[in-house]
Amino acid sequence: MYELIILSFLIRNPMHGYLIARIINDMIGPYARFSNGRLYPLLAKLEEEGLIVAYTETTNTHKGERQLHSYQITEEGRKRFHDLMMDTTSNPGDYQRIFLHKVPYLEFLKTTERMYLIDHYINFCQAHVLHLTAEKEDLARTKHMSLSQLNVTLNVMQHMIDQWKLELDWANSLREKDLAGIIARESNVLEVEQSRKPLIQTEDSFSREGD
Repeated sequence: MYELIILSFLIRNPMHGYLIARIINDMIGPYARFSNGRLYPLLAKLEEEGLIVAYTETTNTHKGERQLHSYQITEEGRKRFHDLMMDTTSNPGDYQRIFLHKVPYLEFLKTTERMYLIDHYINFCQAHVLHLTAEKEDLARTKHMSLSQLNVTLNVMQHMIDQWKLELDWANSLREKDLAGIIARESNVLEVEQSRKPLIQTEDSFSREGD
């Protein structure tokens, strides 16, 4: 996930390590932290694999000049970014978190690729709703719990179902917005094409001399 996040940041603009760490921690906070001890070895690994290149920038601060190590994505890094974006099978247990990090960068994918990822996530959410609903109904028939324990457990499961339903609603809204954008772009293209077509003139379209 962090490899995807770093490449996603750099797909837009070069960035120095301090800013990468700060944004990651803003995203995963307030309690989880991504330390420099984890970040810089990962950056070094990505550089070794040819996915990013490092360079030094000199900036002026109130304390004088400061050397910053910045990073830029390579063409191989762009290919790796695309592969990670389209991967829907690795780490299925964490895919909800992974998809949330993919959404801001869907614009870098083709239309068919965006729709594939959104539709996959819709199915992912539906599978959780169906699974939890079936398990809840099965648990409701159990005779191995006290009534109070059963009611609390069923309440928790319903809460989980409700969360996945909200996630499903959000995923469907992403799909609707993307489809609306596709329709709008196709409409604009059609209007441009229509405006470029030459006007077909006939004899009747010209006024005769003296008329």
